[in-house]
Amino acid sequence: MVPTTATAASADTTSTTTLSERRVVPLSALAHGRSGDKGNHANIAILAYTEAGYTFLCDYLTAERVAQYFAALRPSRVERYEAPNVRGLNFVLYDVLGGGASGSLRSDSQGKALAMALLRMPIPLPEQVNNTSSQ
Repeated sequence: MVPTTATAASADTTSTTTLSERRVVPLSALAHGRSGDKGNHANIAILAYTEAGYTFLCDYLTAERVAQYFAALRPSRVERYEAPNVRGLNFVLYDVLGGGASGSLRSDSQGKALAMALLRMPIPLPEQVNNTSSQ
């Protein structure tokens, strides 16, 4: 599997419909997530509640968008891996933990709060995507 890679400076902002045509919801309306550390790198897993949500997130939640969202952490790169069997997207944010758990003075040196931060991302939801977990 080849990951999709991005840096914070290369975010794609193109869209086929305008934001005004979509209802804006937090990512948590479509998915749940978990995060943690891999040394100085953070790992964020986003798991969609529904197939329709997963299909939409595969198109919308790119490595570029995640890199832009976490630009303040200055990731050297962001890679995205797809896990369709669990409707999951896994993001690896490189060099965002200030040295990692034992080498960082950051309050979240293990990146445990990053999934919650990403789940707050505003998502312009197309009408055809149902954001309930009933599927």
